[in-house]
Amino acid sequence: MTTVTVGPIVAEVAGEGEPVVMIHGLGGTSNMFQPQLEALSAYRVIRLDLPGSGRSPRPLDPLTIELMSDAVIRAMAGMGVTRAHFVGHSMGTIVCQLVAAMQPSLVRSLVLFGALAEPAEATRQGLANRARLARSGGIADIADQIVTNALSAHTRETSLAAVAFVRESITRQDPEAYARSCEALAKATAVDTRRISAPTLLVTGDADTVNPMSVGQALADRIKGAIFLSLDRCGHWATVECPRESSQRLTDFLRRVDR
Repeated sequence: MTTVTVGPIVAEVAGEGEPVVMIHGLGGTSNMFQPQLEALSAYRVIRLDLPGSGRSPRPLDPLTIELMSDAVIRAMAGMGVTRAHFVGHSMGTIVCQLVAAMQPSLVRSLVLFGALAEPAEATRQGLANRARLARSGGIADIADQIVTNALSAHTRETSLAAVAFVRESITRQDPEAYARSCEALAKATAVDTRRISAPTLLVTGDADTVNPMSVGQALADRIKGAIFLSLDRCGHWATVECPRESSQRLTDFLRRVDR
């Protein structure tokens, strides 16, 4: 495994084969896809830290989903990737959708965990409030709220390691950069799904209260040929809460696309 920096993005790269590019959501890092690495051993797995998240540096300018998507496209060019499967979670699913719409030749397929088209109005206000809380020193409080509200009851009761992982992922974020990511997501607008031509799979936990199954299904209905699947007793952080099931859904889909 190697770590590379391309512009504002830090990426971890492992394996050889057809590229699979993995893009985390708000408060996540490349590590949220660690449970999928073994299942993807036949691929070249490129896990990104978006600008301002994880090990990627805080950007000088305000963040937008468009800036993130452009950074991903530039990173792929810098790494010599001309075509890849793209996997996203939550905010990262909007980035994936925009990349697919802007550069269709780059995207072999899309797999979207906990997907959304754009935040609802109440969510936009909640994200603005969260940004203020992060800047005022409340990142630990945000982490506790996410553990309580975004993970399923089953996860909180039976997978304390997943709970610890999610809390650590949030508390380790740079507060100002995290606040800017909140603001970027709050301002996100839906991608014109008519421009998405890649085979697409959407996977949502049946206990996801952040982006419920109805949200994922509605997006799937707008993407031509998209498949929607659910995960039992799973909240919003599916790749960590239900790692085996998430990996199975992902690899089954990639095999179908590659046939």
